[in-house]
Amino acid sequence: MAAGTGAALGASMLPDRLLASPTASGPAKRVIFFMQNQGFDPQTCIPAGMTTSGSLAKATLPEPISALEPFKDRLHIINGLHGLHTSPSHSAFFGALGGYRGSDGVPPSASTIDYELSKALPQTLLPHLCIGMDSIENMKGKPTIATLSASGAGQPIFMHSNPNHLYQMLYGGISTGAIRQQHEARSGVMNQIERLAAAKGQSLPLSDQQRYGQFVQGFKDVNGLRDRLDTVADHLQKFAPKVDERYTKPEFETDWHDVLLDLGISALTSGITNTLTIGSGRGEIFGAWKGLGIDQQGHNLGHMDQPDNPIWIKIRQYNSRMLVRIMETLESVPEGSGTMMDNTVIVYTSNNADKQHTNGGNWPVMLLGNLDGAFKSGCFTQLDGKRPINALYTSLLRAAGQNVDRFNMDDKMAKKFDVANGPLKEVLS
Repeated sequence: MAAGTGAALGASMLPDRLLASPTASGPAKRVIFFMQNQGFDPQTCIPAGMTTSGSLAKATLPEPISALEPFKDRLHIINGLHGLHTSPSHSAFFGALGGYRGSDGVPPSASTIDYELSKALPQTLLPHLCIGMDSIENMKGKPTIATLSASGAGQPIFMHSNPNHLYQMLYGGISTGAIRQQHEARSGVMNQIERLAAAKGQSLPLSDQQRYGQFVQGFKDVNGLRDRLDTVADHLQKFAPKVDERYTKPEFETDWHDVLLDLGISALTSGITNTLTIGSGRGEIFGAWKGLGIDQQGHNLGHMDQPDNPIWIKIRQYNSRMLVRIMETLESVPEGSGTMMDNTVIVYTSNNADKQHTNGGNWPVMLLGNLDGAFKSGCFTQLDGKRPINALYTSLLRAAGQNVDRFNMDDKMAKKFDVANGPLKEVLS
């Protein structure tokens, strides 16, 4: 966990870069990825009768995403990208955001787009935050897990699934009572581990010292993050969510899903981070939504057709309500001449294309927001299946100010899986 946190923090831990704020080059920008497992069937998001690109103004959104109807002018539905080269099957795992071959238990072969964007955007105290939602048993048994995000080859970034642990990390220094006591106890342990780890590493063979040093640095970064959060304690007081029984006595896993989302939103609105990755199902083939009245869970959900399925309608509607919560909160916070939402884009898709057992031939995506006018919105775009998800990620990097023509795709790979070079002209303004 410490190693993963260190990879996410990188070299951005500078006192003058604590919080996201406008810069000389323009307003602060932020990107949010929402990855739902088990696939994203295009029929659950494309309005009936729409087969070609066009405006959404007179269209009615399908029932699964009906909560987004008031936000149609900020919505861009994209159909026809592919991820054939990721071999997704049950999940592409790191390949979903990396645009490369991924598989269960296989380490990342390169960094993922969310991490690269966290470097491209103005640096913050915690550039990249990942949260993962699953069954309550899985979240308790594995409070951190790495399946979707990476800072480089063989360098996974862990997502947080226990909201009590994440709250302590972000807001333990401004809390009182039991939370403060737990925070201080955990801090003391982490400091001691850092000292012991540094001392013990000196006796390792030279060939192992560098790799071991990454773990030691991870503990240093975790401890440094805590110290820097303490320096902005007065500011954080305004944004820390209220702790209630959903944290300590969740009735259903959706209680933890909801408070994890609250923590993610608070990290954005407080300026702690500008890049948030949400893994609903945590990039794997599991997941549960008993709080929605759904008894089925895990792998079996992926064997159900999604269109017109009452179970998947409930799950997708729940996702849509989460997206609305993010947008409404960011819309309520003034920023520059507008609001935080004006400078944000949310990327909603799945970590395994259109369905659980897929070849990745079609990878539907929804964009919400335009990142300060960088993306077209209020429309549907139908592509021909000849451009990969990497092209969309290239577009995001362009919008973040990076002059790149490809993302994680060399010439040999591009000749086989991409018919063009550069970003998607269909999505950029």
